[in-house]
Amino acid sequence: MNAATSAAEDLQDVTSVLAGDVRAFEGIVRRWQGPLVTMAWRYSHDRGRAEEMAQEAFLRAWRGLAHWRGESSFSTWLFALAANVYRSELKRFPTERLPLEAAPEPSGPAAQYGELEEQRRNESVRRAVLALPLRYREPVILYYFHEMDLAAAAATMGLPEGTMKARLSRARVLLRQRFPRLEEEAQPGGKNKDTARVRHPDFCNNGIAQETGKEA
Repeated sequence: MNAATSAAEDLQDVTSVLAGDVRAFEGIVRRWQGPLVTMAWRYSHDRGRAEEMAQEAFLRAWRGLAHWRGESSFSTWLFALAANVYRSELKRFPTERLPLEAAPEPSGPAAQYGELEEQRRNESVRRAVLALPLRYREPVILYYFHEMDLAAAAATMGLPEGTMKARLSRARVLLRQRFPRLEEEAQPGGKNKDTARVRHPDFCNNGIAQETGKEA
């Protein structure tokens, strides 16, 4: 389904719900349940908890549906709401994480890669990202793992695009400082979609944008 079709269906379902057809909300859930659960998993790294967090996001969306004014796309509004829910949930019940200094560094490239080796390296990259402070971890999750463009990621976090660029830049600096071999790991062609974008050269080479001004 393309973005225009999805946006039209979102608008139709929201209009129907607000007009009293509560069953129309099922269409919203059907379209966005997978993306919201995936997004929640990237925040919590726990499948069961991710499903609970996504359910809570849909509940908040249901209760606040009238607050969507159409100034942005419905999906942008929904993802921003979900990000706030996930952020609040993790503050109330933090997921146990290693501090950045204690996270294991990804190993250097091996001559041959079996499936288990690929999975281990992918997990190392994910754990490195999850060890970042939240202010830097969340932009990386949205931009690299959830594959939002810069404008959508900034809108989801309620930040100016310049601040979003600065936080992405700072996240890359922190990861390169803590994990010198991460740049070696960041080569295209990985089998795991989750880390494929993190492995793009932009991640290690500051290809998105140079940090603007002071650290955000």
